[in-house]
Amino acid sequence: MSEAKAQSGGWRQNKWVRAAIPALLLHCSIGTVYCWSLFSEGIAKHIGFSKGATEWAFSFAIFFLGMSAAFLGNFVEKDIHKSSLIATICFSLGMALTGLFIYLGGPDQSLHGSPIVLIGIYFSYGFIMGIGLGTGYLSPVKTLMLWFKDRKGLATGLAVAGFGAAKAIASPIMESLQESVGIYKMFWILAGVYFVMMFVGHLLLAKPAGWHEPQGKGEKPSIMATLKTKPLGNYIGIWLMFYINITCGLALISQEKSIVKCIGLIGSVGVISTFSAIFNAGGRLGFSAWADTMKDRNTIYKLIFILSIVSTVLVMVTQGIKTGEGNTLLIILVIALIMIVNAGYGGGFSNVPTLLSDHYGMGSISAIHGITLSAWAFAGLTGNQVANLIVQKTDTWLYDVGNHVYKTAAEAEALGIDITAPGIDKISPDGYQNVLYFTLALYVVALLLCFLLVRPTEKALEARRAKKAAQ
Repeated sequence: MSEAKAQSGGWRQNKWVRAAIPALLLHCSIGTVYCWSLFSEGIAKHIGFSKGATEWAFSFAIFFLGMSAAFLGNFVEKDIHKSSLIATICFSLGMALTGLFIYLGGPDQSLHGSPIVLIGIYFSYGFIMGIGLGTGYLSPVKTLMLWFKDRKGLATGLAVAGFGAAKAIASPIMESLQESVGIYKMFWILAGVYFVMMFVGHLLLAKPAGWHEPQGKGEKPSIMATLKTKPLGNYIGIWLMFYINITCGLALISQEKSIVKCIGLIGSVGVISTFSAIFNAGGRLGFSAWADTMKDRNTIYKLIFILSIVSTVLVMVTQGIKTGEGNTLLIILVIALIMIVNAGYGGGFSNVPTLLSDHYGMGSISAIHGITLSAWAFAGLTGNQVANLIVQKTDTWLYDVGNHVYKTAAEAEALGIDITAPGIDKISPDGYQNVLYFTLALYVVALLLCFLLVRPTEKALEARRAKKAAQ
């Protein structure tokens, strides 16, 4: 009996079982929100609406992810068990209801083409799932940092990498389910699968036995009091550089497939998309683990922005997106830009909680991290929309027909192809080049914020003083 108790106590105090595995179960489930592009067009056709109309469901999901994290951060701080359970219920319920509204809007149903169906999908995938996303994203983060005190970056990077890798893992499964059972049944099946995964994560998730959570007024300062331990500009700088990194990442990632087609790799879009997802996940793990070796984690953001600026400038100067087809060097530069931006986009996410904990301590980290994720909410509404606006305003187009890109409308029409027919996409090399001017300007601003507003931590300052004294 005593041996059984000892074994029970062993796994109950194991950081992998109580923090890392549940974090992966939660984040690998909610991270599938990024699979929306795989079925958004199918949903649009099934319910009788344009793809543009259905795209707002994803934007709402990201917006409510950030806002629920901001408003429920204190709640997550107090009770990770309730918050992870709410995340489990909201995410799986939102997914199941999305499937229900898709079914009700089907071509044989009376609600086909009805705004009720579209609003229902916005509410289910956007609002309800958004709450599950925000609470599910936050719930394991502080727990991981408490269990992995010496390697906080590695721990949070591991979980957030699960969020980034979820798309690569789930994509083939979702595509197979769409073909075999249909789009609305796919949502119902996945709702059940993710409920089980997240519920197991909820049951396993626990803070270390020795951790005492401050509760009273004397023990636990308010969030504003915590933020005031540093100049306000310090936090504003962190929020803005996080917002800029997401905005620039979404601006480029949202145009990624079309950019690949512009450089003549139309047959490799799927492969490059998979590699970009791997770089996204790898950046979350690699940059955060690398930051553990640094005195000041803000250095990681400086590196991310410098790498992004250099790769963007190279593609801008060489006009790689416009003239890269058939030129191996330019193709390499464009692919490198896509991979670097994806890695930096992921690394920006995984380093935020650890950077905040270095500056403001662990007492209110979930609440402060939650407020900071509001940057994700606003970037989700601006990043790809601004990029789309720039591309639309450029108004110079190529025509993507199957596995061939025609450079002019006349070229396509001479072969009897109707460029206004459904399924024919317009792509704009000039437009995507112009998007780079927008992202470059923002990356430069973000780099300046790193140097001017975000001050070094006490640990970094002590290291500098010790180095000077040794000299």
